[in-house]
Amino acid sequence: MAEFAPVEIDHAKEFLRKHHWGILATRRKNGNLQMSPVTVGLDPQGRAIISSRETAYKVNNLRRDARAALCAITSKFHGEGWVQVNGDAEIISLPDALETLVHLHRQAYGEHKNWPEFHERMAREKRVIIRIAIDTVGPQVRG
Repeated sequence: MAEFAPVEIDHAKEFLRKHHWGILATRRKNGNLQMSPVTVGLDPQGRAIISSRETAYKVNNLRRDARAALCAITSKFHGEGWVQVNGDAEIISLPDALETLVHLHRQAYGEHKNWPEFHERMAREKRVIIRIAIDTVGPQVRG
């Protein structure tokens, strides 16, 4: 078994820059957790970023309770890694979200074949950015 080392914030940020699959946990009105599969990236200021829609439950949950937990994984997470990041989230709506939506798309998928069409789709879908300040990360211990 490989030697375990606790995850540090810088490692978690680098992981998010390279690996874009994740599960976001938010809290419903009744306090239960809601988990959503997401595409995640890292903005230039070192915050986790996720694209969503204004009407999504995760967005409504975070507007009510900003606490967020995100588990990011590789395509073969067993043995290849995962990280958890925790922090308060803020919702950035259009038009302010557009630049970060473009940044996330480039980071996760590369260049878009038609940026004007991408911009139109973001507006049509009422896209927002969920931006999470990374306060703590894990895993810190092996169980």
